[in-house]
Amino acid sequence: MNDFNRKVEDASARVSKTVAEAAERIEREIPEFIKYLNDEVVPAVRQHSTRALRIASSKLTELADYMEQQKAARK
Repeated sequence: MNDFNRKVEDASARVSKTVAEAAERIEREIPEFIKYLNDEVVPAVRQHSTRALRIASSKLTELADYMEQQKAARK
């Protein structure tokens, strides 16, 4: 039973060490990740969102024109 407890403690220590190393790495990389988001992702999303809104606006205008034409054709 003593051997089992030692193996469990060793495994627990290895897991704790691995988790601690991963946490340290994440903490080091978070500022770089945030910078990437701010410098690359946010501007791209804004640019594509603006384009998407312009396309949606155009399509809505086309839909409104179509609806007006259908309404006029029924009279």
